[in-house]
Amino acid sequence: MAIEIPTNLTPELVPFAWLLGTWEGTGTMWYEGSEEQTFGQIITFSQEGLPYIEYRAESFLLDDNGQKLRPLTVETGFWQLDRAMTDADGGFGLVPHDIVPAYADAEAVETLRNGDDGFNLLASFAHPGGITENYVGMIKGPQIRMQTANLLRDDNSHDYNGSVRLWGLVNGNLMWHWEIADSEGKMSTHASAELRKTSSMSGDSLGPGMFGSFEDEAPEEGASEDSAE
Repeated sequence: MAIEIPTNLTPELVPFAWLLGTWEGTGTMWYEGSEEQTFGQIITFSQEGLPYIEYRAESFLLDDNGQKLRPLTVETGFWQLDRAMTDADGGFGLVPHDIVPAYADAEAVETLRNGDDGFNLLASFAHPGGITENYVGMIKGPQIRMQTANLLRDDNSHDYNGSVRLWGLVNGNLMWHWEIADSEGKMSTHASAELRKTSSMSGDSLGPGMFGSFEDEAPEEGASEDSAE
């Protein structure tokens, strides 16, 4: 699939361009005390011309017909290249960034490429229930591997010790795999999913929705059967 690059995309986010937009699909989850279950998910990656992308993932249980049954959870966060901040980046708080990006062209971004021919990344995630975490990893082409570097957990939060996540573009679809560590550091699969792109970065629809949003709409009066499909 062709990768659309917005005109306002800061150069150092070009490695993330294949993620931008909205993705919908289904996956399978496993957890202690339960058989595997199918869930639905909508993920949006967006950007506003700054050196990070915003991540939002809404997950929900599905009924036997594949329709939304009830919400599971929402994750939010920010993904960016893992590099030292400069005065051009602005912050902390509301301190504005410079008009000219810290890495203003492809040649400057190439200086950030690591020895494995990829780019180090930093991703922050916020979970409901008082858990936030930072992941570090690498983006190399349309593939990402990240693992928990540090996390903050409230005294009343569920037990959680970190995880590893894999993301990739396969035949035009976004696929991901999530493993969670137990108290001894042993990893086990928690969930995986395959999502297809349903809107571009500009919000333009790229096709019918996955969860019945189009099928449930009544055709306009006088429309032919072919035009209503």
